[in-house]
Amino acid sequence: MCGIAGWVDFERDFTNDLTDDRAVAEAMAETMACRGPDDKGLWLDRHVALGHRRLAVIDIEGGRQPMSAEGLAMITYSGEVYNFQELRAELEARGHAFRTRSDTEVVLRGYLEWGEDVVLRLNGMYAFALWDTRRQELLLVRDRLGIKPLFYYRLPNGVLFGSEPKAILANPLAERAVDADGLREALTLVKTPEQSVFKGMNELRPGHLLRVRPEGVSVRRYWALEAREHTDDLQTTIRTVRELLEDSVGRQLVSDVPLCTLLSGGIDSSTITALARQHGQIRSFAVDFTGYAENFQPDEMRVDADGPFVRDLAEHVRSDHTDIMLDTAELTDPRLREAVLRGWDRPQLFGDMNSSLYMLFRAIRERSTVALSGESADEIFGGYSWFHSPETVDSGTFPWLALFLREHTPYELLHPDLLAKLDIPGFTADSYRAALAEVPYLPGQDDRERRMREICYLHLTRFLPELLDRKDRMSMAVGLEVRVPFCDHRLIEYVFNTSWAMKTFDGREKSLLRAAVGDLLPESVRWRVKSPYPATQDVGYEKALQDALAALVRDGDAPILPLLDMKGVERMLRSPLEKSTTMTRMALESMLSLNVWLTSYGMRLEL
Repeated sequence: MCGIAGWVDFERDFTNDLTDDRAVAEAMAETMACRGPDDKGLWLDRHVALGHRRLAVIDIEGGRQPMSAEGLAMITYSGEVYNFQELRAELEARGHAFRTRSDTEVVLRGYLEWGEDVVLRLNGMYAFALWDTRRQELLLVRDRLGIKPLFYYRLPNGVLFGSEPKAILANPLAERAVDADGLREALTLVKTPEQSVFKGMNELRPGHLLRVRPEGVSVRRYWALEAREHTDDLQTTIRTVRELLEDSVGRQLVSDVPLCTLLSGGIDSSTITALARQHGQIRSFAVDFTGYAENFQPDEMRVDADGPFVRDLAEHVRSDHTDIMLDTAELTDPRLREAVLRGWDRPQLFGDMNSSLYMLFRAIRERSTVALSGESADEIFGGYSWFHSPETVDSGTFPWLALFLREHTPYELLHPDLLAKLDIPGFTADSYRAALAEVPYLPGQDDRERRMREICYLHLTRFLPELLDRKDRMSMAVGLEVRVPFCDHRLIEYVFNTSWAMKTFDGREKSLLRAAVGDLLPESVRWRVKSPYPATQDVGYEKALQDALAALVRDGDAPILPLLDMKGVERMLRSPLEKSTTMTRMALESMLSLNVWLTSYGMRLEL
């Protein structure tokens, strides 16, 4: 895994080419050092600069970048292509000679053989920039599910690009500004395709590629979910799900550096750990909070603690397991809040869950370089509680919003005049309509099947991208590569087109997954109810948030103060702290984080 950055400007000529801007290009690439602590590289030509920071995972000695293919093309690449060995064999049969063992060279030579259609052959997570020296044009590519991030910023005669916004912002040509659309994006729980929180900056949409030529920029979609008739019977479907999972996990275990799994004791992470264990000994890691198990109280999201189920699975498969114990006091450290924000380049809504994830990954990175995660199984197989609640399914909006925002919103402390200008409910309604307009339907489905197809599509295209971005940014902030076997596009295409009746054939959530892998799991884990990533239940955490907001108010110079409803802030600060919950903390988390963002990024508000 790596970080990429670059710059294309077709206005440059022999007297003023991009080789004269090496210092700026180096600064852009250097912002990606967290993603690639092992090596760095920079290549410049008249119209283009390609920068790279490397986390060495495969072919540690030979995979340095940017990489050239006989001067015909140059690539700066981030990610892993899991079928690179098969593609390499095919390319060798076609006469290509390889100098390295890396998947990067396979992608590069695949482009020379098949052009941009090489993306149709790739199985993996990736974001890359390829400069075709023959045509003098740039190709930007992002994987089908958007596992790896890729941002770009249009210039009058080219683009800036990077794995993260900070790479683009290191170039003085990029504005540090946020407008109403960016602020809406920062405060909602829906991922708007192509939208970033920074004015003028876009995120290349998953399954898309972008070409930059002297005559302009063009975008092409190369993959999307499609409606296909599912003709397999139940037993064949269960068997196929198992086979696809076994193949995906097996491919993603390839690494030249230490590898582990993330284990929560749920069916998703337990499946990945159990399947990985079939290939040999595997290390597993779980997160826990000091005093969490002893004092756990069921809340609106969680009915039990992870610890007992983690132990059951680890003992069942005999993994080499370690619990990472976190201290709530460290979660309140302002320096941690800023480190997490800089990792994600945007305000945080679920602060403690992001901060604890960062701390978990930081601890794992001391022992391992690559981790496998169970992310996306809930979106694929229908695991969340709101998939199964008529109230949320038929709410007329994104189902998770109908649940999450019943009591509190991330923006409830903003001034009423600002809220009226932002019109976040209208923005959300427009996003919802746009998402529904994309849904591919099958003819002849009844109303319930059509609706559940919509629900699945909304999760895969508007909810999952947010979680994948969170997982990538928190892991890469500490130089840890996280792989997500459930995001194999073959599995997602297959399960997406199974009926809702088949997805819930045993009357439970995740029926297909449970049936496909149940023999690998202890009974406690196999039948466990979905429990989200844990959040601290220490009421002292929320008290620390209140104290931090009170300090901002006393300070009087915090950039967020003109945006706040001070009466609402005073009510929040006076609220009794009887029980700390994820949802009641959201408003505090978002305002504190928004202030850090405005301050540390020097953001200009254009509202």
